[in-house]
Amino acid sequence: MRDGKGAIGETLLTWYDSHARVMPWRVSPTDRAEGERPDPYRVWLSEVMLQQTTVAAVRDYFRRFTERWPDVGALAAAEDGDVMAEWAGLGYYARARNLLKCARVVAGDLNGRFPETAAELQKLPGIGPYTSAAIAAIAYDEPVAVVDGNVERVVSRLFSVDTPLPGAKTELTELTAQITPEDRPGDFAQAMMDLGATICTPRNPACGICPLIDACTARAAGIAETLPRKAPKKEKPTRRGFAYVAMNGQGDVLLERRPDKGLLGGTLGFPGSDWSDAPTPAPPMQADWTTSPVEVRHTFTHFHLILQVHVTRTEARAMTPRADFRPGDLPTLMRKVWDAAQSAEWPQPE
Repeated sequence: MRDGKGAIGETLLTWYDSHARVMPWRVSPTDRAEGERPDPYRVWLSEVMLQQTTVAAVRDYFRRFTERWPDVGALAAAEDGDVMAEWAGLGYYARARNLLKCARVVAGDLNGRFPETAAELQKLPGIGPYTSAAIAAIAYDEPVAVVDGNVERVVSRLFSVDTPLPGAKTELTELTAQITPEDRPGDFAQAMMDLGATICTPRNPACGICPLIDACTARAAGIAETLPRKAPKKEKPTRRGFAYVAMNGQGDVLLERRPDKGLLGGTLGFPGSDWSDAPTPAPPMQADWTTSPVEVRHTFTHFHLILQVHVTRTEARAMTPRADFRPGDLPTLMRKVWDAAQSAEWPQPE
């Protein structure tokens, strides 16, 4: 069996040499063979961005980030607000906060050099088991198992693992380690990701053109599309809240920066209430507030959120000048609040 598992690596690398996807953060197998080394900064940045996000969504963000902050020192010196604004729309804002923390540790404490092993990388802010393994394998060729959702699917089908996720994660990681070659482990990790993204897809996998068709036990058994199995999802609760959009006569807008901890931490947004089953109204000032006819609906990882949006015109508070207000820099939820505010009947200025 070990010989068979070794052959999987060789077969997949041969396929990858001809079919590797082109990514702005990736060194192609051809360039890699000619001696070009992946930049650990770009590998790290891409892996953090890709957490719970698609490749298609990340491409433009990655290009903007690397044009503005081309290395870890530049990112470490960036203003928090600038980074959060560039991150707007990618979601999971704790990633952006940890991105800055990690950049500052690497630039300040490690002389701008990322550690070269998964064990040391995992000590950095925001870098967990998967991200540390991916950086170590891709940037430094450490032969460690790199297991994302695509790899879980490929491996569960190769070896007919029917234990439901997330309970199967340990077994799938061990199996991935067994087939990870000592030679070119970074290219192997990326090949597994590409195979899962383009051929061994969740639905209608293209088994007929898969380079691993002869090794796949689930395909032989006719159960490939049923794997990986997943434990039933718990139903998400729904929370409610209030959001308040205030403008003055010049179109300046009242914004606040959210606390660093918690959802949307460190981002700009509109004042609001708590989010709960029975939220308490919390207008930021006494004013003539009117209610938008449009409710905002948004889904986070663990709950659905419904916000009632209130608007007012007032000169009572210092505000962000209209020229400096860019709705596109707001998190998706706050952009939805802004859009809902446009449907309200605004009261006249005080």
